Amino acid sequence: MKQFIALSLTALTLGSAVAQSQGFDADRPGGAPSGWTCGVTGGGQPRWQVEAAPDAPSKSHVLVQRGRGDFPWCVKAGSSVADGFVEVSFKSLDGREDQAGGVVWRWKDGHRYYVARANALENNVSLYYTEGGTRHTLKYVDAPVAAKAWHRLRVEFAGRRIQVSLDGKRYIDVEDSHIDGAGAVGVWTKADSVTAFDDFIVSGAAR
Repeated sequence: MKQFIALSLTALTLGSAVAQSQGFDADRPGGAPSGWTCGVTGGGQPRWQVEAAPDAPSKSHVLVQRGRGDFPWCVKAGSSVADGFVEVSFKSLDGREDQAGGVVWRWKDGHRYYVARANALENNVSLYYTEGGTRHTLKYVDAPVAAKAWHRLRVEFAGRRIQVSLDGKRYIDVEDSHIDGAGAVGVWTKADSVTAFDDFIVSGAAR
């Protein structure tokens, strides 16, 4: 752990490493947030929109995915991070097939990126890389993910090292080299998951 903290701190000094935090309170409900690009890996019709939410961690708007698709995503336009961290608050609202909330990083396009997600139907946390539009599993770990409750998902990444935490507890710590270099960051869902997101934070440096 101490080694990874040192790696992270080194990475964050390589370039602009000011943490950027975004809620969605300044965005008008009913459409996608300003400065974000939304789409889907595979097929489907995702519907990303800002909504009012009285229980939002930072009141009073959140970003919600209410359509469906293989792997819907929404990334922060212009973001470019190789090493650093990304985290978000998420809440599973509904979904028969899945109830997933995740984050993406080193996102090159809708066919190539890393994703970590938590699933309230399966009670687990998992890590994947997507290459050529196909998702590949790196690791699954059992974890309590209550539906209709807010959780905090965080991923730290530096070089090959990836660590995934949920609600302050680390569940995944692996090395992988499938996707390197800087890429965009954002949020992610799966299938018919209806998931709300708030308090998105990213910090890091582009190599």
